[in-house]
Amino acid sequence: MGPDTPEEFREHGVVLLRGVLSADSVDLLRRGIDAVMASPSPRAKVASADDDPGRFVEDFCTWRDHEVFRDFLARGELVEPARRLMGSRTVRLYHDHVLVKEAGTRQRTPWHQDQPYYDVDGAQNVSFWIPVDPVSREASLLVWRGSHRGPWYTPRSFLDQRARWFPEGRLAELPDIDARPDDFDIVSFDVEPGDAVAFHMAAVHSAPGFPGPGQRRVFSLRLLGDDMVFAPRQWVCSPDFASILGDSDGRVAGRPLTGEWFPLLA
Repeated sequence: MGPDTPEEFREHGVVLLRGVLSADSVDLLRRGIDAVMASPSPRAKVASADDDPGRFVEDFCTWRDHEVFRDFLARGELVEPARRLMGSRTVRLYHDHVLVKEAGTRQRTPWHQDQPYYDVDGAQNVSFWIPVDPVSREASLLVWRGSHRGPWYTPRSFLDQRARWFPEGRLAELPDIDARPDDFDIVSFDVEPGDAVAFHMAAVHSAPGFPGPGQRRVFSLRLLGDDMVFAPRQWVCSPDFASILGDSDGRVAGRPLTGEWFPLLA
């Protein structure tokens, strides 16, 4: 990671980190993702329609169920990059997110921000999008640079585009980016195993379907810095920690998350 990368991240809300992970770490993630697909957690969901010729599968907090992911986290290869990108002393795990698109998947990931779906607030955060297979630019994550500076846009369900989280009209509506792509500063990258796309939780992003061959297997890691605090929501978040954890300790409004589900990595 170059000396200007943190400034680029703060300015644009997205950077590509080449070769940030070792081959051994990529192998751990690959094995973990395959284990998730073989035995999904109760938190898993299929995010593609029944008539989709492929399949888009998501699972959350998989480090709780699979030792290979805990081994990956223990290696700490993303801790220092995260600290520098966030400008933070501390690095705390929020959750991980496995995303697999099988060959022939038509379902795209619509344009959205992650932040409105989450039960945390603050500016010091980073998500790492880590494919364990080569991904061409045409099949890769797309990010609207600078969109992390606001505003929040209405989050909608991916399949039917309903505003389930906020009442209609309460937040701004996303512009039709696909209709006017030249009006927005959109970036995507050819990504190889060992690379990671780092983006801010408020950055507007999307991803196309996956024609194949093979699979587009991705491990995404969501990390929190010094100023990130628990923010109770009146809507169901993703992942739904309210259902997972109930009224357990470690989630106090306006305070950093603590407890075994949100360990400090640094």
